Amino acid sequence: MSAKEKTTGFLAEFRKFIARGNVMDLAVGVIIGGAFKAITDSLVNDIFNPILGIFAGGNEALAALSIHLPGGGDLMIGNFINAVLNFFIMAFVVFCIVKVFNRLYQKEQAAPAPPPAPPAEEVLLTEIRDLLKEKN
Repeated sequence: MSAKEKTTGFLAEFRKFIARGNVMDLAVGVIIGGAFKAITDSLVNDIFNPILGIFAGGNEALAALSIHLPGGGDLMIGNFINAVLNFFIMAFVVFCIVKVFNRLYQKEQAAPAPPPAPPAEEVLLTEIRDLLKEKN
């Protein structure tokens, strides 16, 4: 087997893998998640940060909140609080999305399709059987 056949087989297999619906759904989810992360970062940095900074003292953004260490350097508590807020907002949104999808999935499961009608021959045979029972 030549190197070209291996490459073609590998590329064909990769193309088949990428064309699956689940992979495309995952890719769309990752892209939308990245865009939503930017919105969440802005919400925390531009809205929550200044408001919480008022309560943290100094009337500056919460991200600037730090504790100076005796050996030098700072413990950036504000940045950590921002990361925790981002996480909780993202986790809440994902929870809400999963909850909606689960509810939709349960509705699909709860309403099964009615059984198909029996074929005409079966209906006729059942009627004949019932008529014979009545005569005997």
